[in-house]
Amino acid sequence: MKASTALRQMATAAICLALGACATTRPVNYTGLESSPELQPNPSDSSGRVPYAYTTEVDWHRYDKVIVEPVTIYRGPDNQFEKVSEQDKQDLADYMRTKFGEALSYRFSLVNRPDPRTLLVKLTLTGAKATKQFVGTVTKFDLAGGPYNVVQSIRGKEGAMSGSVSYAVEIYDASSHRLLNAYIAKQYPNAMNVKATFGALGASRTGIKKGAEDLMARLD
Repeated sequence: MKASTALRQMATAAICLALGACATTRPVNYTGLESSPELQPNPSDSSGRVPYAYTTEVDWHRYDKVIVEPVTIYRGPDNQFEKVSEQDKQDLADYMRTKFGEALSYRFSLVNRPDPRTLLVKLTLTGAKATKQFVGTVTKFDLAGGPYNVVQSIRGKEGAMSGSVSYAVEIYDASSHRLLNAYIAKQYPNAMNVKATFGALGASRTGIKKGAEDLMARLD
């Protein structure tokens, strides 16, 4: 009896390790971005969500308007789309522009023409991973994925078999086109967020909403 229990525990541990190995893909400094030469590894990011960034000293309160360009779908060879169809990429790009625009509109007027008090925000969708249906939900509770996801939830890390979204944000002074801030990010739902596992792109959409909130916090 004890031997069979030990074997089950070993099997569970092995599965958890396997889940951890395939759970995350770290964003890269995508070479096709305009800001790529400026982006540097971000030492202040302990979460792994924003591995590359470029910052300057900016008084964000001197800006009260923003231009949000249509979201670009990144086509470089270092993109990180994992089995995402072209239609799903476009749907995520449209959703991203909507959610980021909504978030920015709480503080800025959305405009189409620049002036000295206008920011230009360029968004690039660089990667996405769909949630593996049924498997992604089951791993929240089963003996293999459950313990792993609990630990990941506490650590604020990505859950097993869950989806995610990767993107770049580039913020310019709209009048001078001077780069003020840029970063590459990866967002995903809490590892125990069951609701976000329903629908293949549910986790990616949740990540986009979190990304919009994160951008606003940076501009505060």
